[in-house]
Amino acid sequence: MTGQALGAVLVFGTALSWGSNWPMLKLLLEELPPMTARGVAGVAAGVMLAALAWPAGQRLAVAWALWPRLALAALLNVMAWMGFATIGLLWLGAAEAAILAYTAPVWTALLAWPVLGEVPTPRRAAALVLALAGVLVLFGGRGIALGLEKLPGMGLLLAAGFLFALGTVLAKRRPLPLPPLAAAAWQVGLGCAPLLVFGLLSEPQPWRDLSAAGWFFLVWMAVVPLGLAYLMWFEALKRVSATLAGIGTMLAPMVGVAGAAMFLGEAFGWREGAALLCILAGVALAMRG
Repeated sequence: MTGQALGAVLVFGTALSWGSNWPMLKLLLEELPPMTARGVAGVAAGVMLAALAWPAGQRLAVAWALWPRLALAALLNVMAWMGFATIGLLWLGAAEAAILAYTAPVWTALLAWPVLGEVPTPRRAAALVLALAGVLVLFGGRGIALGLEKLPGMGLLLAAGFLFALGTVLAKRRPLPLPPLAAAAWQVGLGCAPLLVFGLLSEPQPWRDLSAAGWFFLVWMAVVPLGLAYLMWFEALKRVSATLAGIGTMLAPMVGVAGAAMFLGEAFGWREGAALLCILAGVALAMRG
């Protein structure tokens, strides 16, 4: 398998892993507050990846000169995405937040042009338009009403998308000179630690009432969307263009909606089917060649 092909597989795996978290996170947030849930799962994911690095023969040590770059990567790739998106939900509905958050591939394409020299070809532009159309179709009928009172949430979600895109482009331009498990462990752990602290200080902690299902959802979020997915994401960026990787992540909300239909009994009708076709067509067009 070529490096490009492996990168494409890793992008698909990342999108599937992130998408699988949507229905489970929805159920988990019925038992735990958002910052605590994300913070605990993220720190646990970082510890898990670090524990795997040792038997794999990968060093966790970080040179002092590298710490500023590592901290910036954790801020952009993890903390800003999860923190800003979660706080933005105080002003926005889930559908509104999803549409604004998934402007990230647009920002990625725009930033990749001057920073990485990835000139937007007509095919990639068409792929991006198709995938964005799918997201708009998917969430467009779910109570979208953006007004002035929602400006703080809109700003936070747009900032989350932009900063994640910036982190993607910077990770592509100057990959951290760390082994894969170590790079993912430090970024996920450092990015989620402030969320955990904020959650412990500001949110109720109903751990005694957490059900067995809640514990399962928490472990799943730590192992798959925050552990395995980020490991695949950083490895994918070494092999495919930032623009292509960004378009590939737009499969995640589709996977989440499909999972909610299967496991939560939510509707999956013509709108979801049309969105699926648009997103798949966009991703296929982006991956072509």
